[in-house]
Amino acid sequence: MKVLLLCAKAFETMEFSVFIDVMGWARESFGNDVHVHTCGFHKNVISTFNITVQMDVLIDEVDVNDYDALAIPGGFREFGFKEEAFHPKTQALIRAFHEQGKPIATVCVAAFALAESGILKGKRATVYHLDHGKTQQELAAYGVNVVNEPIVIDDNIITSYCPETAAGVAFQLLEMLVGVEKMQEVKNAMGYN
Repeated sequence: MKVLLLCAKAFETMEFSVFIDVMGWARESFGNDVHVHTCGFHKNVISTFNITVQMDVLIDEVDVNDYDALAIPGGFREFGFKEEAFHPKTQALIRAFHEQGKPIATVCVAAFALAESGILKGKRATVYHLDHGKTQQELAAYGVNVVNEPIVIDDNIITSYCPETAAGVAFQLLEMLVGVEKMQEVKNAMGYN
């Protein structure tokens, strides 16, 4: 199984790293065939906190049929996250994963990329909650049924409301890929219970 980890410019490093670690533990320590491929608009993508990460593939090279799930970490709008998160190529990629019913996991404000693509309309989802509900109201304007919970799952879509939830999102995605028992084994080994 392959997870495409889409890194828009100014992604949050913590929200990115959990997918690498959780899937890495699942593969290396427990023999689950789960691999993560990083993806961006450029070979080197700079995170919110000025860390450069080299991508495995460019967005133009992606064939959705080669992947089983999509994960998108959030990022800071102030540093340009929306430029690539809202780009037509990103929107097309999200819609393609959704049309095939593949799991899509986002952390924090990456939910806006899904909302912009139209796949969250009428669905339950969440987003950053610590600004007196301002960001949640912005998401609701897309026709999203915003739920003030840490992690919200609606069909194949996982959304969450702040960086603290990132590991939980990665475990939920792993569960969708390998089942609850195998996910719980990894979660326990990583000390999350």
